[in-house]
Amino acid sequence: MDKIIFATSNEGKMKEVRLILQNLKAEVLSMKEAGIKIDIIEDGKSFEENAIIKAKAVSEYTDAIVLADDSGLEVDYLGKQPGIYSARFMGEDTSYSVKNQAIIEKLKDAKEEERSARFVCVIAAVLPDGEVITTRGTIEGMIGYQEEGEGGFGYDPILYLPEYKTTTAGLPIEMKNKISHRGKALRLMAEELQKRMA
Repeated sequence: MDKIIFATSNEGKMKEVRLILQNLKAEVLSMKEAGIKIDIIEDGKSFEENAIIKAKAVSEYTDAIVLADDSGLEVDYLGKQPGIYSARFMGEDTSYSVKNQAIIEKLKDAKEEERSARFVCVIAAVLPDGEVITTRGTIEGMIGYQEEGEGGFGYDPILYLPEYKTTTAGLPIEMKNKISHRGKALRLMAEELQKRMA
């Protein structure tokens, strides 16, 4: 296993992915770096289905291991929305500060205990022999009352973690990778891949 292609063009995500997978002794490339340019229709009904759709689509263009993730924010007060539509919530071109403000606004009447939310991440791998593996990670928190923190991306500034007294955007990157939904799912995936390499 000398090459892994991660089905994303998001640089923030690639930075996290490379840090967490660095022990796999494989070159980790984004789709762009691998020269794969395709539009993928994510029409699954769950994080698992969407991650598998992405990984399978890219695997048709390479014999490397392909990883893909689908992740999002589930807000209990909003019936677990935006969920699998997190990236497309209010339109893909809408900035996250606008999306974040909209979610804060929707929760303006929510009591403290009703503000529970979590990030969910599912990683799917398609191996050269066609085997498909998925792993899932979550991080529980609550929707904050305002955006907070300079790090991270997406909805990071509004998921407040009471035990750390900050949002996921306020965590140092090493700490975030350790406890984040993506960090957990990626480490589980790294273990699965290592088992198969052993």
